[in-house]
Amino acid sequence: MSPKHCIIIAGPTAVGKTAAAIETALALGTEIVSADSRQCYREMKIGVARPSEEELSTVKHHFIANHAVSENITAASFAKEGRACLAEIFSRHDNAIVCGGTGLYIKALVEGLDEIPEIDAQYREKVSLLHAEQGVDGLRAALLKLDPDFALTGDTQNPARMMRALEVVMATGEPIRTFQKGSAMNDEERGFSVSYRILDLPREELYDRINSRVDQMVRAGLEEEVRGLMAYRDRPSLQTVGYQEFFDFFDGKYSREEAIEKIKQHTRNYAKRQITWFKKFL
Repeated sequence: MSPKHCIIIAGPTAVGKTAAAIETALALGTEIVSADSRQCYREMKIGVARPSEEELSTVKHHFIANHAVSENITAASFAKEGRACLAEIFSRHDNAIVCGGTGLYIKALVEGLDEIPEIDAQYREKVSLLHAEQGVDGLRAALLKLDPDFALTGDTQNPARMMRALEVVMATGEPIRTFQKGSAMNDEERGFSVSYRILDLPREELYDRINSRVDQMVRAGLEEEVRGLMAYRDRPSLQTVGYQEFFDFFDGKYSREEAIEKIKQHTRNYAKRQITWFKKFL
């Protein structure tokens, strides 16, 4: 067995992953790879709860603020970049920390991804047009017809994943989960062993933390951060909680107060999905 070991520190948003990862990294004298699908974007800071400058200076972090929102980072591209980061860390240390709440990124990094056939651009364009004209409701209606399993049990709060599921079933005639049955890499294949530390809190305490964090983000200038990204609002990187709600506010769909409450509600919903995802590792 490889002497190199990766500790995955994961769990729902606002549970305290950053502090736990820094404490562990300091104790082991090693570095951290972020497994967060939004903290990698330079222009997104407040709304993604990026670690503070003090935290980033305490322990060396990788995959933080190293991409532009104009780039399309996927689980597959993260896995490639993340493994390169781990190789660099393992050249200096026996242990490495991976910290984040994006379950698919963590799965891609340590288990590998299933092979989905290449999708012709015509299907991506068709699905993108449907989303542009009819929004999430249009995607959901199409999925109910073509992939009802995903429509009823998939991540229908995430337009990018809905669009991916729809373009796969349109192009192949098979639901996306047909292609998600591969076997995970073992320690020998990936070159290091893995252990999981999944953080959790009583639901009421976690929700209080989420609500407080959103209020803190607003005070720190979240609205101004989102306004500065209006030109990129259709990019996959901006299809995320905390940004979409303020875009809707700017469009007149919600009042400012309603947008803030929506952010809290949608973040709590996201935390529920994260808890469900990570239960398999408990």
